[in-house]
Amino acid sequence: MKTNGFSTNILHSDRRSGVEHGGVHKPLHPSTEYAFADARELAAVFQGKSGFTYARQGTPTTAALEQKVTQMEGGVSSVSFSTGMAALTATFFTLLKKGDHLISSQYIFGNTNSLFGTLSDLGVEVTLVDATDVEQVKAARRKETRMVFTETIANPGTQIADLKGLGQWCEQEGLVYVVDNTLSSPWLCRGIDFKASLVVNSLSKYIGGHGNALGGMVTETGLFDWSVYPNIADAYRKGKPTMWGLTQIKKKGLRDMGATLGSDAAHRLAVGAETLSLRMDRACANALALAQYLDSHDKVSKVMYPGLSAHPQHLRAADYFNGCFGALLSVELVPEIDVFDFLNRLKVLVLATHLGDTRTLVLPVAHTIYYEMGPEKRALMGIGDNMLRVSVGIEDTQDLLSDFDQALLP
Repeated sequence: MKTNGFSTNILHSDRRSGVEHGGVHKPLHPSTEYAFADARELAAVFQGKSGFTYARQGTPTTAALEQKVTQMEGGVSSVSFSTGMAALTATFFTLLKKGDHLISSQYIFGNTNSLFGTLSDLGVEVTLVDATDVEQVKAARRKETRMVFTETIANPGTQIADLKGLGQWCEQEGLVYVVDNTLSSPWLCRGIDFKASLVVNSLSKYIGGHGNALGGMVTETGLFDWSVYPNIADAYRKGKPTMWGLTQIKKKGLRDMGATLGSDAAHRLAVGAETLSLRMDRACANALALAQYLDSHDKVSKVMYPGLSAHPQHLRAADYFNGCFGALLSVELVPEIDVFDFLNRLKVLVLATHLGDTRTLVLPVAHTIYYEMGPEKRALMGIGDNMLRVSVGIEDTQDLLSDFDQALLP
């Protein structure tokens, strides 16, 4: 049978796995508990057999979404969470212990940086480095190093880590390599192609795509040998070693921490995922047009977007991504412009946090999502006081250009 493409597989995923009454979507399962006719079968599921017992550890609806994202990422299995941050928290807190060392890109989402502060308070040392240069990551290696983490496209500066170099090095060193694929989505690239051990996606962003549901996902690529990883509990060293890491993340992150994705949100995200490629292509095209327009504007001092030839990692982005350069850009207005007055003049763009929506969203970075980070860390990430983060949506291109144009006129 001919292998279908990305969008076809996702569109027909539910139907092909069997849906009652000829439905094309898996139904929404709101049940909290799941009953068994045979007590032995109930016990077997508790002891590791596939099945559903209590919704905190998943439902048929979340399982269908997990199957979709696993297909997208080319992995072997996935576990869903209530948010992307819950997925990251479960990954770090269940696989790392006091005394371990984590190397991370310094160009990371503000909340992830805050999470690392909590992780450090609990005894896991975190070293932030410029992951666009694999040699800097190598230099941070210690005997206690267990894991390397990076985002595919950094938020908000759009730096592109040396994903290939990091993957090759982590494979050689036997380190867990965690890639946050949220900003690029599985349509632009897949973590498995960079030898990632685990891939994290915030489903709230491009995969869901409509700003109507929160969710996160951790996908196991099957590339890491968990039998040599010392932090896997004995209880989870059963069956194929390929699944040991993800099983521990699921048991600790869902059963113990309770960071569960609800069936209603999972259903919305699954439907949204069907149009990922279409939405992403349109948003990326809009982002490139907007970046090129603003890059030549005399009231803009800097535009950070991988699609511009002047971007430090432009060639790397062209090599990594699926003919697109992402839908996020950062814009530094000239000092003479009051960033708040400018934002208040916008008519089409939405003043809001979040990204990956169908609508174009904009906010002043230093005064909002990175305010708590403080000026020193903001400087490390290249975030100035007049920086705007623009998450580009699927509006008509000319409307976005015109809105910026009129707001920059005064």
